[in-house]
Amino acid sequence: MSLRVLARVALATTAGVAAFATARLVTETVSHALTLAGGAAFLFCAPAAPIAALRWVKPPTSAMMIRTRRRLARQSDGGTVLAHEWVDLDRISRPMWLAAIAAEDAYFRDHSGFDWDSIREARAHNEAHALKRGASTITQQVAKNLFLWPEKSYVRKAVEAYLTLLIEALWPKRRILEMYLNIAQFGEDVFGVQAAARRYFGKPAQDITDVEAALLAAALPNPAAYQVSRPSHQLRFRQVWIRAAARRLGDGYLERL
Repeated sequence: MSLRVLARVALATTAGVAAFATARLVTETVSHALTLAGGAAFLFCAPAAPIAALRWVKPPTSAMMIRTRRRLARQSDGGTVLAHEWVDLDRISRPMWLAAIAAEDAYFRDHSGFDWDSIREARAHNEAHALKRGASTITQQVAKNLFLWPEKSYVRKAVEAYLTLLIEALWPKRRILEMYLNIAQFGEDVFGVQAAARRYFGKPAQDITDVEAALLAAALPNPAAYQVSRPSHQLRFRQVWIRAAARRLGDGYLERL
């Protein structure tokens, strides 16, 4: 066989090997990309199923309740039972609906999870003042209290934002408010408006008056500091402010919720 033929055979063999290696590399790269994309899609979509189910199913507990129970158990060196009782939204007085919205998220009915105006105002305030102000909506608080940890970080805020979008997409506003009022903390060991009404007023949530509702809502930002059983002057001031804000919203606000 001549050298020219041998060279052509070697060249063809080399080209074939290179083409095979290239094809294999492309196949493996595509396979890895599809695997990564599939994993990302799974992680992205995985929370949707349980959140969708929670539109109709009552959660047995929340991340906030679990953390509180563990903390109180460590402090008391024993088991701790939290005061909590789920109640449907229709069995919660409408003044309590209004008070919670007025206190925490006046644009709850109109936004899709985030109050961008309040976020901008809070950012400007926090840049100029040492005492920081938050701008979390009721939906964001549901996402955090139900699923997440309390420490502030960019990772937690990113996860919270994603869960907020899912909740807004999968739940009606009334379900979001119902969840919020049932898992919100109203005292060191008191969760949900039904348990709070029974603990502080000796009555069910459906009988809460506007004055009592404003007092409970006033404690929501910091139930450890604001004690409903022993209202401070600051808590009373917030109560008066919330009652007035709830009156400004009016019952018509709830009719279109």
